[in-house]
Amino acid sequence: MLVLAIDTSGSGCSAAVYDSASAEVMGRAGANIGRGHAERLMEFVDEALLAADGQLADIDRIAVTIGPGSFTGIRVGVAAARGLALALGKPAVGITTLEVAAESARLTTPGQPILVVIDAKRDEVYVQLFDASGRAMGEPEILSVTEARDRLSGFEGTVCGSGASLVGHVRAGGIPDDIDIAVVGRLGANADPASAKPKPLYLRGPDAKPQAGFAVTRA
Repeated sequence: MLVLAIDTSGSGCSAAVYDSASAEVMGRAGANIGRGHAERLMEFVDEALLAADGQLADIDRIAVTIGPGSFTGIRVGVAAARGLALALGKPAVGITTLEVAAESARLTTPGQPILVVIDAKRDEVYVQLFDASGRAMGEPEILSVTEARDRLSGFEGTVCGSGASLVGHVRAGGIPDDIDIAVVGRLGANADPASAKPKPLYLRGPDAKPQAGFAVTRA
């Protein structure tokens, strides 16, 4: 199975063609662009396909990160994945950034439960627990740093993510922008399209708020 993996969940923007048969990335492209994901994503998709010596018609499935992460970036990635899936008549699946972090940690520290803690800013963290096989042991949450410290103080296992040090653990894993696109592809190949349809995972509302004072009264 050839999976087109897409990540726009942070300041990075990347795409890759992952071959599940060989468990290898056939081609990848991307950059840490900060903003402008909508303008650059398809460019990176084309470059990844070119590097893989393939074309969109060869793709069997699209996998995309769905958050938590950049509000705008996630919308761009999910919309692109849905559009490509519709155009190609192929399934699309959503993979959370917490799942990617957990799988990356599991590969380096096997045999232990994994707690993913990602810095959500504003004195908050995104948190989710996974067992040693990488299976989620609960829903993702957003907690205050203080609450997270209290609840997670007795955890024994691998703690990874940019928020690990905030809750009193030595940072053992990557940061939100360090998404391993190969892991996105691998998780996407193993995901169930019926239950993992791409839908943004927002654990906190957007920063932008409607300016009610400027609203025009409708007739």
